[in-house]
Amino acid sequence: MAGRSPARFLAPLALVAVVTALIVVVNGSRDESRGGNTPNQTSTTRPNSTPSSGSKRERKGPRRYTVKSGDTPSSIADKTGIPLEQILRLNPDLDPQTLSPGERIRLRQ
Repeated sequence: MAGRSPARFLAPLALVAVVTALIVVVNGSRDESRGGNTPNQTSTTRPNSTPSSGSKRERKGPRRYTVKSGDTPSSIADKTGIPLEQILRLNPDLDPQTLSPGERIRLRQ
């Protein structure tokens, strides 16, 4: 038994180390995708800071919406969070009875 290789002990230990490292990496990437900061990280900038003067303020959300089967102007307003009045104002030729799937409507200017 004197000829046994030390690799028979090191291989299982290496496997355990790799699995542990993989678990740590996967859990770390999940925390980042949720937007959570780890205790070591500090945020120095605010994500919703105001733009510098002279630059256009970027609006959030899509500019257009592609109509799906069964959509109505009010259901589109609910899905997008855009007021129905704004949708109707930006799309004066919009007829709720003739909405067809694939039609694109404006949500903002």
